[in-house]
Amino acid sequence: MSTSTRRSETEVRGFEASPEFSANLQRVLVDLIELHLQGKQAHWNIVGTNFRDLHLQLDELVDFAREGSDTIAERMRALEAVPDGRSDTVTASTTLPQFPAYEVSTQEAVDLISGRIYAAVDTMRQVHEAVDAEDPSTADILHQLIDGLEKQAWLIKSENRKV
Repeated sequence: MSTSTRRSETEVRGFEASPEFSANLQRVLVDLIELHLQGKQAHWNIVGTNFRDLHLQLDELVDFAREGSDTIAERMRALEAVPDGRSDTVTASTTLPQFPAYEVSTQEAVDLISGRIYAAVDTMRQVHEAVDAEDPSTADILHQLIDGLEKQAWLIKSENRKV
């Protein structure tokens, strides 16, 4: 093998995220972190009818959002982007509205959390096309997150549904 066909390990590089791609994934990351935190806030402070069921459902949402944020952050690192999950960054850049700092009824919590899930999904849908154009593999991750979050929203908001 000639020296021109040999590559050192430092020369071999995979796909690297562009600044726009990194910024799009950062938007998704902060919303998932915030959703995880707000889910816990609701989990700790709900009161009322169907408390136990909603309390457990919120834990499922929290787990999903936490795992999703980890998946996005690790994907960013795999593509040489630097995720920023610091609390001041999350607070400054999330699209989710603040969650109340007081006890909330289970009925109110269902509406508040469902709205926040859909806000996080909306962010994913906004960045999806640009992400897909640059890296379809990462777009597949967004598909899984959107599917999972919309299922969580359906399960949670069904608590308030009247037939």
